[in-house]
Amino acid sequence: MELALFNTLTRSKDPFKPIAPPKVGLYTCGPTVYNYLHVGNYRTYVFEDVLRRTLEFLGFDVLHVMNITDVGHLTSQADEGEDKMEVGAAREGKTAWEIADFYTKTFVEDSKLLNLIPPKVLCKATDHVPEQIDLVKRLEAKGFTYSTSDGVYFDTSKFPAYGKLVSSEHTFISFVGGLKAGARVEVNPEKRNPTDFALWKFSPKGTKRQMEWPSPWGVGFPGWHIECSAMAMKYLGETFDIHCGGVDHIPIHHTNEIAQTEGATGKPFAKWWMHGEFLLMNNAKMAKSAGGFIRLQDLQEKGYDPLDYRYLCFQAHYRKQLDFSLAALDAAKSGLKSLRDRAQLIARESKPARTKDVEALLDRFKEAISDDLNMPQALSVVSEAVKKLPAEGQHAFLLEADKVLGLRLIPEGAQELAPEVVKLLNERLSARKNKDFAAADALRKMLADKGILIEDTKDGQRWKRK
Repeated sequence: MELALFNTLTRSKDPFKPIAPPKVGLYTCGPTVYNYLHVGNYRTYVFEDVLRRTLEFLGFDVLHVMNITDVGHLTSQADEGEDKMEVGAAREGKTAWEIADFYTKTFVEDSKLLNLIPPKVLCKATDHVPEQIDLVKRLEAKGFTYSTSDGVYFDTSKFPAYGKLVSSEHTFISFVGGLKAGARVEVNPEKRNPTDFALWKFSPKGTKRQMEWPSPWGVGFPGWHIECSAMAMKYLGETFDIHCGGVDHIPIHHTNEIAQTEGATGKPFAKWWMHGEFLLMNNAKMAKSAGGFIRLQDLQEKGYDPLDYRYLCFQAHYRKQLDFSLAALDAAKSGLKSLRDRAQLIARESKPARTKDVEALLDRFKEAISDDLNMPQALSVVSEAVKKLPAEGQHAFLLEADKVLGLRLIPEGAQELAPEVVKLLNERLSARKNKDFAAADALRKMLADKGILIEDTKDGQRWKRK
């Protein structure tokens, strides 16, 4: 069964053929750690997690690298304004280093709540400044750079393929067109071309930044884009398999990554470019700049499991916009609860058995995820498996499918109970048999305190974990 993935660079869904199978080099753009992330940000990370899980499910060996942007991302996409880390430090009365450390930790904790597999390499921009300086030197030696009063810039007119990632089919205005029309920002008069971008920014004269380093061009800090090129090449090589991010990265960040990397190496940067669409709320993209964004913790305070949100993300293809509302999240919560209850019931009452019928449905599940990560179709196959297969077949199917779904349908040890819990369950059965309902209710509460929920059905007492 051949895996096909949509490639933003070719505008087509192409059969995936890694450079050195079964190894796959995967780079995903990580967060700028100046504030909490919102659920819109996490839609992209869920899509990338499904991509990695799918690759591994199909037998590939994935080296997943993700960056942490803790310096250089300015408040304007045109290399103007303040560093977002400095903004965060001023907002909270902390140092930029403290801000970076705190919000990196919140990102890691949120990722655990969403059951995202950790990247094998999580690299910080501040730990790789020498590599970034070396890359700027390579570009300088090849004639791609020039200096202004505020930094060293990449001359996009020297790279004929600049903007090749951007398509008129995208649902947002292209950065190139926007700048040329003067629609997005005021043009820096020292730039040779509106699309030129900073490789290295100088610290303002007469001030000392919290994050700054010496360089051949002067004391300062790296531009936002250079970090991803330098770190991707360090860990994955000058050409690797897949580079991911959100669609908002296409016209600026990823376009500039391609220009500076391919300008330096003369080689293709990534073979595949994959991008997740926006999460919408009230018909608008969720963004921190708009205020009122929703965090995972906000959902938890309202009684939702973060995996309810993960399940919601599967209701639409990653390349389609997804509308977020509490009503939609309620439906996802109900659907996940039903599926999880079923999974835990069969885990208690059956052993997994992979029959021909199970294999046939697993083939269809693989077919869905191999079709550019078609999660809505994959969920449809899951629903069919739960309806059609006997308990032992459902058990086997869900164990396999959840390797991609990542919904923790059958928690580890779901079939195992501590001896004291078994004793309480048996005592409650005896109490109900003797019609001592007060004792049965007291035992129900004791079991709940141990994380075991009881349901009395026509077939007898059933339990499940909280």
